[in-house]
Amino acid sequence: MAIPQRDQQIIQAHASFVCQVVALIQNRDGRAELASVLAQASDSGWAALAAQVRRFANGEREIREPALDDEDRVLANAILRGLQDPSTLPDPQRQADPALAAPGLAHMIHAAGHGDVQALTLVSQMAEQMSRVGGDMSRVASVIRPLINGERDPDRLCERMDTRGQQLVLQILSELGKLDLH
Repeated sequence: MAIPQRDQQIIQAHASFVCQVVALIQNRDGRAELASVLAQASDSGWAALAAQVRRFANGEREIREPALDDEDRVLANAILRGLQDPSTLPDPQRQADPALAAPGLAHMIHAAGHGDVQALTLVSQMAEQMSRVGGDMSRVASVIRPLINGERDPDRLCERMDTRGQQLVLQILSELGKLDLH
């Protein structure tokens, strides 16, 4: 089953978390560390995801947490797949490909701009990763906050970007235009 690009970006942005949780669930000696990781996740606004992961740690292999939002559900599915088949785990050393990120970023920017705290957290983490790439990706990361705040002027947003950065910003704006119509 192919995973949608948006979901792949979410999984890759949290690859370390997904891999760490799977490893800790599979290692009985890791229960105390798992509890600590899940407490931190809960404190960071991922209470529903933490509750679902606790169910996985207790042996359940179905997603039953009703409070999961879309991003939480993507991560819960990635963890469940990783528990069932470790070859499906994302590579925590690989950076998410920003060129494929426009639809996912647009959805998260849109949600964050409408008060979704989890989306704001996720898009902020993705922007941080993009900043680490440097160059144009760093400049794209710098326009995430203005996009969340409603800026839609492509000339202002694309200032000082090369073609690759401009393309990504224009793709994000296109996706946001579709979302803003709904």
